[in-house]
Amino acid sequence: MSDERWRECAKSREALLRMTVSDRDVRVLRPRRAAPADAVRQTRAEVNLAALRANLRMLRRYTEGAAVWAVLKADGYGHGAPAVARTLERAGVNGFCVALFEEGVELRDAGIRAPILVMGGYYGGVHREMALRGMVPVVYDLAQVSQFARLVRSGVIDGPVRVHLKVDTGMARLGVTMTDLPQIVTAIEQCKEVHVEGLMSHFASADLVDCTDTERQLAVFEEARLLLKRGGIDPALCHVANSAGVLRRMGNMDAVRPGIALFGVSPFSPAREGVPGPEFQQAIRVRTEVIAVREVCAGERVGYGGSYTTNRPSRIATVAMGYADGLPRLLSNRGDMLVRGHRAPIVGAVSMDMTMLDVTAISGVAVRDEVVVLGGQDGDLGHDFISAAEIAAHAGTIAYEVLTSISRRVPRFYREP
Repeated sequence: MSDERWRECAKSREALLRMTVSDRDVRVLRPRRAAPADAVRQTRAEVNLAALRANLRMLRRYTEGAAVWAVLKADGYGHGAPAVARTLERAGVNGFCVALFEEGVELRDAGIRAPILVMGGYYGGVHREMALRGMVPVVYDLAQVSQFARLVRSGVIDGPVRVHLKVDTGMARLGVTMTDLPQIVTAIEQCKEVHVEGLMSHFASADLVDCTDTERQLAVFEEARLLLKRGGIDPALCHVANSAGVLRRMGNMDAVRPGIALFGVSPFSPAREGVPGPEFQQAIRVRTEVIAVREVCAGERVGYGGSYTTNRPSRIATVAMGYADGLPRLLSNRGDMLVRGHRAPIVGAVSMDMTMLDVTAISGVAVRDEVVVLGGQDGDLGHDFISAAEIAAHAGTIAYEVLTSISRRVPRFYREP
């Protein structure tokens, strides 16, 4: 390349770097999820679409007539947001909630026409694209409101822009504080380019036995609603209830925002026995296969670091799933998988791509046998079920993390039983 051509390229690159995000067309790139048609390894997640519809019907029994806006953050809690959204949209869900603009783009590109609420609040320079794609932003400070108002005033988008205003009722994460709320109400009331369609907050402790904090949050939310009304703002949609709130019938206002309950997983801790919703169906099942079986003498070590030592002659099966697939490494030497309808304990350290099981007590285990990591299995030795909550308890985490950690290299298969 000549010196002159090199200088021209350098200038072009510098000009591009000086451009703000709003100066350029925004192209959102997402990691490609493994496609079922491309799968060679038999590790996969099976999503029961009928269970999703059944869970939605069950939730409606608790909503007291409120509109249901399904929360599909984090790739639909690991289930694959586009397929889940299409199923729920056809089943009559009223709208969807996502955390990121990128997640909303994925739903729109999948043909979803229902309203999409973008709750994260970090919009960078995509305000125009959000409005053009028919997404509704959540706002909680004047800078966000001003950015949308400027786009309307400049004629870039048609107004007014519909927004949902978030208030902080006691979680100290996002939302306008009650101290700052009067100021933002005054500013919005004078800003005709922005229309507050909704008022929202988020429960911090609705899954706990003690309802005191939740009741306190509801009282603060009502105070905020009245403050808006006195300022001439009367949102059509007030919403605060998550899955736990819905099931406890706390905060069922104009709309509710269930997430994990739609996928058949309880939002309550296992200690809360007798909570509503035991009839929900876990919608996802993760399975893999045995790829090797070996006889191991007593006293031999298994896996990285030799963290497990056999105390008897043992049969060790290697299965094709590891922490890169979303299996928590904290399951090393704890927890089980299902083989032939029987529990096989995990032994040794969970590897990146593989995990070992002690199948000594299970007769006839062979290469290509199905292994269930999450969900149920009917085998010739019986039936058993491993829940997301069980895995979470062994790994010292919560079911939400178990589900959302299932990696994109595990293909999702969708079925109608």
